[in-house]
Amino acid sequence: MSLKLYGYWRSSASYRVRIALNLKQLDYDYVPVHLVKDGGEQHLTSYQQLNPAELVPTFVDEDEDVILNQSLAIIEYLHERYDSGEELLPEHRLDRARVRALSYDLACDVQPLVNLRVLQQISADFNADDEHKAAWARNWNQRGLSAVEKRLQTTAGKYCFGFDVSLADICLVPQVYNAMRFKVDISAYPLIEKIYHNCLELDAFERARPENQPDAQ
Repeated sequence: MSLKLYGYWRSSASYRVRIALNLKQLDYDYVPVHLVKDGGEQHLTSYQQLNPAELVPTFVDEDEDVILNQSLAIIEYLHERYDSGEELLPEHRLDRARVRALSYDLACDVQPLVNLRVLQQISADFNADDEHKAAWARNWNQRGLSAVEKRLQTTAGKYCFGFDVSLADICLVPQVYNAMRFKVDISAYPLIEKIYHNCLELDAFERARPENQPDAQ
């Protein structure tokens, strides 16, 4: 098996895939792509050939001649391709749909609004300083987490959906990390806060934390 993950230590999407790889108990080579240095290594021609979108993560399964972008597609590939470790999606189709819906709330509706390239564009187009960019990120994180907190009232156990870790937890933890970076008070969301800390007690989540990556700054 020869798996590679091109990512950035503080990227929420890269963080999700690291958690999934760990939960599936898969060994992989981590290739850092610095999103800021020298204008961003994601814009290099060599990286564009892997991922024309010039984003992270990019996942490579050399044994299957597979190159994938988009963290959720990568995670579902891992779920379907490998029997090792944890199941990342429930068996029942309705449960799978519910897990995906909450995951998409986070990964599709919240995270894209607060990622690096959006904050950089706000600065370029509107001369937003760091304080204004942080206020933007706080606003969208708070709105997204408020909605998720309400949804969790009918599904949460130890984790987002009962007592089994799922794709929803894989998406939740990086978004909470992002929110905390921008000074969001997570105690305002007691279910999210509980699930976040429960997840971090698991080795797969601990090893995936941004500060535990070789390119962490």
